[in-house]
Amino acid sequence: LLIGGLLAVWIFKDLPSPTRLSSYPFPSSSLIYDRNGKLLYEIYAEKNRVPVKLSDLPEYIKWATIASEDKNFYRHHGFDYGGILRAAYNIIFHRTLQGGSTITQQLVKNALLTPERTLRRKIRETILTYATEVIYSKDKILEMYLNQAPYGGTSWGIQAAAQTYFAKDAKDLTLAEAALLTGLPASPTRFSPFGAHPELAKQRQERVLQ
Repeated sequence: LLIGGLLAVWIFKDLPSPTRLSSYPFPSSSLIYDRNGKLLYEIYAEKNRVPVKLSDLPEYIKWATIASEDKNFYRHHGFDYGGILRAAYNIIFHRTLQGGSTITQQLVKNALLTPERTLRRKIRETILTYATEVIYSKDKILEMYLNQAPYGGTSWGIQAAAQTYFAKDAKDLTLAEAALLTGLPASPTRFSPFGAHPELAKQRQERVLQ
């Protein structure tokens, strides 16, 4: 009993609440416009982030994100066990690093937890992923993910990424632009069109479109 109690304290002590996800208590960029509505400056600390609503975005941003990050998003309850097995198979037999995390898991990791790789963090991620799937609708989870995902450098969220890479709002992205951006969170540095190998960004974009 004592061991069980200590284990519970070890896991649940200071566990963040998944209800924090929807309130956006995270720092957002301050935007300064001129009298004609032209963006002049963006002021932010470490992360450039401007929240947007899923309903304001083109439908293809939603589906490109799902195609890129979690094709079974609307069919699982937080964990894609087929994806986990595929990732393990590719790592073991093909020596290629492939993630098995769902959009919900990535949201929890990006917004609520630290990037440390420990057993405790993985257990907490599992608990918070289940809780997030219970509390929120799938579209709400996707909306929160799009506002929290890393797109390279200081750009966090699809709106900041659209401004960084294409100097436009996310709602105005074309299908081709959306396919490029939604492929970035898998590896923002490797797939960056501003990086050492921009051809990888093009290949990733084509894969998302396929």
